[in-house]
Amino acid sequence: MTTAWHALAQLVSWPDLTEIRSSCGTGRALGSARGEIAHFHSDRSVDLLLTSRAIRHYERDLRRSTAIRLVPGSHWVTVRLECESDVSLLMTLMSAALRAHQDQPDALAASAARCNDRLEAALAHRETL
Repeated sequence: MTTAWHALAQLVSWPDLTEIRSSCGTGRALGSARGEIAHFHSDRSVDLLLTSRAIRHYERDLRRSTAIRLVPGSHWVTVRLECESDVSLLMTLMSAALRAHQDQPDALAASAARCNDRLEAALAHRETL
């Protein structure tokens, strides 16, 4: 079992999360009562919807982590899962994401439109032009 699928199996057992269809069409997703919250795009990559407020709150720590990728303007963070400590980081961030969505329920619908999988592809395309 890959690191991402191991993390997915753990998270699916949380009472606030269920496995759902990914709106971006890539990989598998998790949803909370308020909507999509995580996209598992590959064996080693997960996009997690935090909200802009949560990202600002944790930004300094997120930028220090080699497992985290932030995309400018996105409410999603990408977590690269290469080892068990990355899975632990994802679990911590999932708790923060669930809390953020309880505090700001309206932010979820506005920010959920595009995960980093699509945004990163668009940014990479612009950089090659």
